[in-house]
Amino acid sequence: MYFKNIIGQASAKAKLIGMFSDNRIPHALMFSGPEGSGNLPAAFSFIQYLFCTQKSENDSCGHCPSCLKISKLSHPDFHLVFPIAKSKDILTSNDLLPEFRKCFLNTPYLTLHEWFNEIEAENKQPIIPTEEASSILKKLSYTSYEGGYKVMLIWQPEKMNAESANKLLKILEEPPEKTIFILVCNHPDQLLTTIISRVQQIFFNKLDDENIIKGLVEEFNCTKEAAQQIALMCDGNYREAQLLLQQHDGEHNLLQNFRAFMIIALNFDAIKAVSWIDENARTGREKQKQFLQYGLEIIRDCLMYNYGSVDLIRISGEEKNFIMKFSKFINKNNYEKITTELNNSFYYIERNANPKILLMDLLMKMNEYIHLKE
Repeated sequence: MYFKNIIGQASAKAKLIGMFSDNRIPHALMFSGPEGSGNLPAAFSFIQYLFCTQKSENDSCGHCPSCLKISKLSHPDFHLVFPIAKSKDILTSNDLLPEFRKCFLNTPYLTLHEWFNEIEAENKQPIIPTEEASSILKKLSYTSYEGGYKVMLIWQPEKMNAESANKLLKILEEPPEKTIFILVCNHPDQLLTTIISRVQQIFFNKLDDENIIKGLVEEFNCTKEAAQQIALMCDGNYREAQLLLQQHDGEHNLLQNFRAFMIIALNFDAIKAVSWIDENARTGREKQKQFLQYGLEIIRDCLMYNYGSVDLIRISGEEKNFIMKFSKFINKNNYEKITTELNNSFYYIERNANPKILLMDLLMKMNEYIHLKE
C-alpha cells in the first residue's frame, strides 16, 4: 500500500513522512478518523514506508523484499490485531489472520461491518479480548527477526474490553526498543483516557467532495458526473462512495433493461417481447426480483415527480431523464394497478413461477395499464 493510494488526507500523510524524515517517530500513534476516512489503509502505507529499504522522499518503493512482505501482510516483524467474535475455537486475531488478510487486501477501506459479514459473525459482538492482550505482550517480548522495527497495529482498539486495555497500559507507555504501536480508531471517545494519554494522535477528517470525485474517477474510470452524484450522498466516507458507485453501475444496467421493457410494453412488439423474455428468463430469480424491485422504485418516482415531490438530487442524470419523460404515462388511475402487478410478480418469482409465462403476462398487463388515462 502506497501513500499515493490514500484518497486525500494530504496533511496527515505529510505529518507521517515528516516524522520519519526528522527521526522522531513516537512509540505509540493513533490514526483517528471516521469510517471511510482512509485511516486504516494509511496505517498500512506508513508501515510499508517504515520497513521499505529503497524508499523515496515521499513513498515506499513497493518492490523491495520488505515492501512485498508488508503488501501481503506477512512481514515477520509486523503484528496485527483486530476485533473477533470470540468462541471456543477463536480466541485471538491469529485464529483469523488468513481471512483478515484476504478481506483487507480486497477492500483496503474495510469497515468493521464488512469484516464481520466476511466471517459470518454479523450478529455477534466484536471484541478484542483479554487473551489478545496476553498475545501482544508475548509477541513483543521477542527480538526483531530482521533487526529493524517491530510494529503492532491494533485496528478498532475501542473494541478492547477494560481488562485488555489495562493490560496494555504499561507496554504502551514503555515499549521495547524500536517497537511502534499504531492504533487505528474510529471512535476515540470510546477508549480509556489512559490509553489516549499514551499515544500521539494523527487526525483523519471526512473527505471533501473534490477528493472523493478524483478518487472514484481514477479508481473506477467512471464519469465525473457519476462521481459528483456519489460525492453528494456519501458524507465524506470513501468506502460508502465505492459501494454507492457499484450500486450506481448496477442501477444503470437495470435502467437500460427497464426502459427496454417499458418500450416493448408501450407498443407491444411481439417479436421484441419474446426476445426480451427469453433473455431475462435466463438471468435467475434474484436478478428477476431485483428488476421488479427497481421497477417499483421507478414507478413510484414517476408518480412523485408528477406531484412535484421527488428528490431528483439523489438520482443520476440518465435515470432522471427517464423519469421526467416516462412520468407522463403514470397517473393516479394506473399507479396502483402497475405497482400491484409488479408486487404480485415479485411474490410469484419467489415461489418458483415459470419466468417466461410470468414475464409475458406482466408485459401484456403493462401494455393495458400504461394506456389508462387520468
